[in-house]
Formats: sequence, structure tokens, C-alpha cells
Amino acid sequence: MYVLTKATGITEELYQRIYAFCTRLLTLPTPYCTVALDCAIRLKTETAVPGTLYQRMVIAEQNLTNELYPYQERVFLFVDPELVSASVCSALLLEIEAAQAQQTPETCMRHVVSHALQAALGEACHAGALHRKLQASPRRTLEHYFHAVVAAVEQMASEASPSREGHVERLEEIYCSLLGPAAGRCGGDLVQERPPSIPLPSPYITFHLWTGKELVLFLRPRSQLRLSADLEVLDLQGLRPDRELARVSVLSTDSGIERDLPTGADELPAPSSPETERAGLQRKGGIKKRAWPLDFLMPGSWDGPPGLHRRTGRPSGDGEMLPGVSRLHTARVLVLGDDRMLGRLAQAYHRLRKRETQKFCLTPRLSLQLYYIPVLAPEPAASRQPELGELATFLGRVDPWYQSNVNTLCPAIHKLAEMPPSLDTSRTVDPFILDVITYYIRMGTQPIYFQIYTVKIFFSDLSQDPTEDVFLIELKVKIQDSKFPKDGFSPRRRGVAEGPGAELSLCYQKALLSHRPQEVTISLRATGLILKAIPASDTEVSGSSHCPLPAAPVTDHTCLNVNVTEVVKSSNLAGKSFSTVTNTFRTKNIQIQSQDQRLLTLSLDKDDQRTFRDVVRFEVAPCPEPCSGAQKSKAPWLNLHGQQEVEAIKAKPKPLLMPINTFSGIVQ
Repeated sequence: MYVLTKATGITEELYQRIYAFCTRLLTLPTPYCTVALDCAIRLKTETAVPGTLYQRMVIAEQNLTNELYPYQERVFLFVDPELVSASVCSALLLEIEAAQAQQTPETCMRHVVSHALQAALGEACHAGALHRKLQASPRRTLEHYFHAVVAAVEQMASEASPSREGHVERLEEIYCSLLGPAAGRCGGDLVQERPPSIPLPSPYITFHLWTGKELVLFLRPRSQLRLSADLEVLDLQGLRPDRELARVSVLSTDSGIERDLPTGADELPAPSSPETERAGLQRKGGIKKRAWPLDFLMPGSWDGPPGLHRRTGRPSGDGEMLPGVSRLHTARVLVLGDDRMLGRLAQAYHRLRKRETQKFCLTPRLSLQLYYIPVLAPEPAASRQPELGELATFLGRVDPWYQSNVNTLCPAIHKLAEMPPSLDTSRTVDPFILDVITYYIRMGTQPIYFQIYTVKIFFSDLSQDPTEDVFLIELKVKIQDSKFPKDGFSPRRRGVAEGPGAELSLCYQKALLSHRPQEVTISLRATGLILKAIPASDTEVSGSSHCPLPAAPVTDHTCLNVNVTEVVKSSNLAGKSFSTVTNTFRTKNIQIQSQDQRLLTLSLDKDDQRTFRDVVRFEVAPCPEPCSGAQKSKAPWLNLHGQQEVEAIKAKPKPLLMPINTFSGIVQ
């Protein structure tokens, strides 16, 4: 599809052959049928109206103003200076600046006009004369022909049965008007020469530094024209802390009695009406939480079978999320770094979704797409690379195209960044890294969803309030040497072997194929635990001695892989000895508490900045969707005395899933 979008002069017969091949792939399981359907839809439009895909891509990515195709995109590239070296940041910034210096709006409009005419007219288009004419045209004339070409393409593409012959005739009129009567079929006196290549401009990318407090804009746009208010609020880092997201109370004067309300007070406004967005400011029927329509949820809560942990989703098209509310803007957020960067992204994504419950303005109109390119430590720290590239390894394992295009870029980024600059200042910058990023952003349309887990932490200091945080990849537990104070505590007598580790109490729920709740409570002595949300391999995880589990593929469940380093005490003639053994089991949620006054240290997503000390107890569970808990239903039932009662049943919250776009999704 990337070649078909960029090339011109492709025959209709070749389009038909590729379209027939895509239709045959629809009988295969996902993700093959999903990718084939996406390609077949694009091919059908491109066959009838050549040049449509190229034109729409350039208009959206370069934010060219046009009423017939108002869709716009922007790419936000985030790099954490603590995780990515300065040389890599400089190399990326240099390539972005060099590419955008050559992509003025006039240049992009010339590319659109030239590509549309050559794709439709084929050999009848004198590409050299057309190129010279467009280069010599002033901006006002260029804009006139640009809007004329866009109108011809979009009007034909919007018809139920577009005619290729009618499209060619319309563009031939524009072509003859541009070059005069000596052009095309109008004349034929022009000498045909080798057509100049029409490049596909790279998308407009803004470079940002990911810092702890606020967003630092590293590369400012050339134009002060703001794309949209929806994109300006996309500050993933500048979100307020959770404690500042408290619900604001509204003074109400109604009685809360249903009969006192006017007729139709409980009726929800139409999804496309202005009252929908003002629903959060009104109080109807007493104390109620806002009931957002289920279709308002972000892509992470799309409909699908329950319990899926990593699943592929439908491609995000330019459709409508709500009737009358078009999602005209797309924000493509690309992050570079290791697993620690993904943990920080999950934390910001959770805060963003949480803020949407208070101020619902971003979700219905903005399509948020997340991308990830691993940038690990350089060669001297190669021993740490597999540890910090766990999610990238998983993506490469389930999507071979991601492995061959994105994961292989990781070592090349450092080599290209450390290359000495060329002494020839006339040479242009080779945008190798930018080309790979552009290809990934354009063709990575199949998201893989990852469960975000929430952890509630209790400290030894009772005056310190419990805290909550989220993690995406790993939670590591270490045993501290110190103990928390206790009144009347006396140390053990000399000669009594206490043993390594700490006595822990574990209460967890098994991850079963039947999804039946089955809780297990055990006590054991351990030197540490690791809770993994990403499986190390596609094979089954062996059960432990404490909790044997039935066979289940690890990619089918919302589950944590818990690795416990248990201390085993043995007695022999030489005395008591201790050994360690690693037990592994899968669970949906777990509660762990220290029993012998030993304190714990928690580390989230391998990030030293997200470490909690002096912990005595913590609870881990799948993070719920912030919007899903607001729905309630009333179910009437009869009690023992025959009286009818009404009980408010809270809907089961949906899990919060963070999508990361890949090329094909999960290939089984």
C-alpha cells in the first residue's frame, strides 16, 4: 500500500489483481483479514479515483486547509533526555529540521496537483512541462489549481459509483487550463520527456522533551496557526495530579423526587446535540453521576470479548465516533526510549483518561494513536538491553514486521547519531531515521492493547496516607534489611537462625480459563517477588507448587505472571540450611503483606524514579476504565415479604487498555 500510494502510472488491471488478492485474504483469521479489509477499502477508492490516497495523506499530514477534506494530523515525538542520549536527540532534531525546511505549503500543493494529474492522465500528461509550469506559478494561482484538483478528486470519490472516465475528463480540463491548449489531448506538440519524481513529504513532526513537570517544546512550528484547540490540550505530561481531579460540587435546588421533575428530565439528549457536552453541568433526578454514552469511550474500551489482555483492534479510520461529531483530527504520539518510558507513558495515559471524566472535550473529536520505537542503552551497557526492552521484544515476537522494521532500528540509531558530521556543507542530510519513523507512523494501523494495572500501597508510617499508582510492564518487590518499629518488640536471642527474606502473606485470585473466581491464601518466606504483565515467551507458564493452574495460553487472559523467590529450610547433620526456589503462577489480582516486620521496597516499570520504600502491604488489580464505573442499572426484585424493592447494581468496570500501534497486530 505504501508503494501504491506514492506511485503514479499504475494500470487499472494491476489494481484489480491486488484487490482480488486482498478479498481472498478475508477468509483468513485475524489479523490477516483485518489488514486485508483495510487495504481492500483503500484500493477500491484508488482504482476508481487515482491519486486519492496520496492527496488525502499529504493534506492531512501537512495541515493544508481545504473544506472538502478537513481531516488533519499531527505527530508528537516525545523523548526523555534522561533515557535517550543527547547525540540521538540531536540527530533526530537535525533530520526533522532538514526535512521540514524543504516542505513548504507551496511545495506540498505542487506535489498534490502534479501527482493527481499524472495518476489520472498517465502518459498523456507531460510531466516536465507541468513541473516547470507549477514552479513558475505564483502562490495565488497555485492555490487555485490545488483547490480545483482537490474538489475534483473528493467529489468523485464521494459518489456512490465513481466513474474513472469522468474523473479523467475533469482532470484533463484542469490540465489543459493549466498548460494551455497545447497540452494533452488538446494538442500534442509538447515533447515528452522523462517525468520528474514526485516525493511523498514526511509528516509534520513536533519534537518535545519529556520532563517531570511540564512539556518543553524543542521544535516550534514555523507557523503560529494553531491546528485545533483539541490538539493544544494534548499535554500528556502537564496533566494535574490525581488529587487535583476531585469532582467539583454543584449547588442544586431540586428536591430529588422524581415526580417534581419536569417531563422528560431523565431523557438523555441526542448524541449530536450541544446538550450532550453540557450534561456534566446539570443535575437531574437527585444525586447522579454523569452517564456518558458508552460510545464515548476511548479506543482502549472498544467492544470485544472480555478478558483479553493483548488483542488487536480495528483500524482507526476517518469515521464518526458519534452521529454528527466527526473526528477530524488525529494526534499520533510517538515515544522513544525503553520500558521506563512506556511506564511513564502509561501513567500519563491513565491521567488523561481520568481527566476526561471531568472535562469531556478531547475524546469525541480527536483520534489518539500511540506508537513506540525502542531506544536502549548504547553498546557498553548491552547486558541491560534485554531487561529494559521487554515490551519491544514482545512486539517483535508477535508482529514480525515490527521486528524487522522497528526493532532493527534501535542499534542503527546510536551508530548514525555518533557518526561525525560531513565536511561538505552542500550535502543534504540523509533522513534515514526519519524515513523509518514515517513508514511506521503511516502503515502501523493495527493496535495491540495492553492492560494497565493499579497498585495501592500502604506504608509503615501510619500517619502517611496510602498512595496509588499504575504500571504497565513490571512491579518488583525487594526485602529491606530494616524493620518497622513495634512497641514492646524484643530482639531474638543469639543462636536462633531467623533465615533470609521475609515472611509474606499472599492472597490472590487464580487466572482460570472459565473466569470463575477462585481465591488462594498462602504464607511463605521469600527474598523477593516480580510481577510481570508481559509474558517472556508464547509458551505456557508452569504452575507452582502452591497453585497449579490449568493450561492456558498467556496471550488469552488479563493476568499477571508472579515469580516468587521462596526460601526453603532444610535440616541435616550439619544443622539448618536455607535454599531458594522460584515459583511462578498466574493471577488476576493479588494482595501481599509482610508478616514479620520486614519492610518492602516496590519498583514500578524498572524506573528508579518510581520507587516506594517502607511498604508493609500493597494490592494489585487491573486498572478499571475511569468512565465505565459511572453506569448503573436498576433491577426490581421481591423480598421475602413480597414487597418490591429496587437495588442499584453497579456495572462491572471495563479494564483500561493502552493501545500501541503495530503493522499487523498479533500474528498467531
